[in-house]
Amino acid sequence: MGEDVYLSAGRRVIEIERDAVSALLDRVDQNFVKACQLMLECSGRVIVSGMGKSGHIGSKIAATLASTGTPAFFVHPAEASHGDMGMITRNDVVIGVSNSGNTAELTTMLPLLKRLGVPLISMCGNPNSALANYADVNLDIGIAEEACPHNLAPTSSTTVSLVMGDALAIALLEKRGFTAEDFAYSHPGGSLGRRLLLRVSDVMRAGEGQLPRVRPDASLREAVLEVTAKGLGMTTVVDAVGQLKGIFTDGDLRRALDHNVDFNATPVAETMTSGGKTITADALAAAALSIMEDSKISVLVVTDADNRPVGTVQMYDLLQAGLA
Repeated sequence: MGEDVYLSAGRRVIEIERDAVSALLDRVDQNFVKACQLMLECSGRVIVSGMGKSGHIGSKIAATLASTGTPAFFVHPAEASHGDMGMITRNDVVIGVSNSGNTAELTTMLPLLKRLGVPLISMCGNPNSALANYADVNLDIGIAEEACPHNLAPTSSTTVSLVMGDALAIALLEKRGFTAEDFAYSHPGGSLGRRLLLRVSDVMRAGEGQLPRVRPDASLREAVLEVTAKGLGMTTVVDAVGQLKGIFTDGDLRRALDHNVDFNATPVAETMTSGGKTITADALAAAALSIMEDSKISVLVVTDADNRPVGTVQMYDLLQAGLA
């Protein structure tokens, strides 16, 4: 019986909140369009404000807007009455979040916003409230019931507020043509940021002291010494003008041993892998990782526009950079 209570309550909450969110579909109307236009035309910042649980949701809405191309931040309405109104300028747009629309701390701000001429978008569940009446546009987030059995604790109301905020943010993202790379610039520390911003040039090893290199007529013994000296398990093979002709790897060495070749007399050109996998320095580091994973190799040669080796990128360096 105890487990049934948990399951029943959990499912009931999800069903109530699901229905509340579904009811929002018909409210994505001309008021929604006007709200988006006010935010898109804003030359300042979008200021989100709300009290209590609505404040927590408002803070998240502001964060979502900011990370998807709409500069925004959250102002606590109680703090606004004690100096933080100075954070709001005539060039901004304010979003007020309140289920009742009559939250005292929020309504205190309303005459000041009107005096500044700041456009106000309300998100509330009461179209006849002070907040809705003051607003330039009201987004109806009214619900039939809270998921709380006492119809008291903000549950469904906070969920629909969050969903409406997400709808605004993504509508603006699409209108702006905000790209994945734009998103990465505001998330440089995240895995997506690293994948979209980190270049091969940021992680490659370059310089004469680190780039293994031999000529095609070098003996296998000379090639093995170069492989050992540079510690990469391979060496590039370049012609007289420095262009890449192939690579000589530990695998090529093992195959040469199987054929009992003369290490002092056999040129590396006879046992090397012609061409080899390469990448350019300006390519994304994530592309280098993909090539290495697909080819099951741990080192990739970095070449310039004339196919001359300029460095190497190693799996270890990409792992250290947080790409995998």
